[in-house]
Amino acid sequence: MAVLLALYPLAMNTLGEDFYIGVGSRVLILALAASALNLALGYGGMISLGHAAFLGAGGYAVAILAKHGVVAAWIALPLAVGVAAAAALLIGAISLRTRGVYFIMITLAFAQLFYYLAISLPEFGGDDGLPLAARSLVPGLSLEGDLAFYYFVYFTAGLAFLLLYRLVASRFGRALVAIRENERRMAAIGYPVYRLKLMAFALSGGLAGLAGALLANLSMGVTPHTLTWHQSGILMVMVIIGGSGYFWGGLVGAAIFLILEETISGYTEHWNLVLGALLLFIVIVAPNGVMSLRERLRRLPQGTRVATIPACEEKA
Repeated sequence: MAVLLALYPLAMNTLGEDFYIGVGSRVLILALAASALNLALGYGGMISLGHAAFLGAGGYAVAILAKHGVVAAWIALPLAVGVAAAAALLIGAISLRTRGVYFIMITLAFAQLFYYLAISLPEFGGDDGLPLAARSLVPGLSLEGDLAFYYFVYFTAGLAFLLLYRLVASRFGRALVAIRENERRMAAIGYPVYRLKLMAFALSGGLAGLAGALLANLSMGVTPHTLTWHQSGILMVMVIIGGSGYFWGGLVGAAIFLILEETISGYTEHWNLVLGALLLFIVIVAPNGVMSLRERLRRLPQGTRVATIPACEEKA
């Protein structure tokens, strides 16, 4: 998969389809955001409708820093991650003291609070948001071209995915999955459930903030739309399509969602209706996400298997 993603922009460039290099960058960025949500939702069982707040926090951090003359990527991106992680830590510290629908509503309420702050405060640019005069600076590399920016996103997101993989494969990741399955039992045997969930939520927010910083660079700015509950819902749909609790679920879900969106919108102005019907079909065929199809095929009698669908790993 990594090789295909690395060769993709070269193929598009050779075919003269540079527009789709930008689409590829968007897929990688939102795949990172969806995977960040998957850490909280799929591995930790925390159903958050507020992850757009962390996506927007990363984007606004980069834009505000650029507005004040801080344009170096090695400064702006880590600060964006830190701001988003701090916001997630604050929201998680409050919301994780509740469960179920109350947790969902508190995360949604905080996201809406951040949205109204963004459109109300002059420092955030109001309804128009904040533009970027230029993309973040990397020594010895210009990110203004679509090809160079794609590879910057590719390597940055790749490092984030590597970190995420090491995290979910560690004792921390296994404990998080166990908490998702039976929180009371884990608390009874002495695990600090609240602290572990808070750490996961903060890490999830930080990774979403990194995606937001990259998205702001791709779009050459950030708007309050990034903070809306609609954006949180899109990220959740991506996770559900790909497979909640599967490591590559966020990437697969983001790719399917954005490819369908890009393809259908070119044929009809009612593309949302068609997209919704197609996504409903996918969810019916694979209720646990596309990544779960491998397990379903394994349960078929040997003689009825007519094809195999590769997957990256078993569900956590």
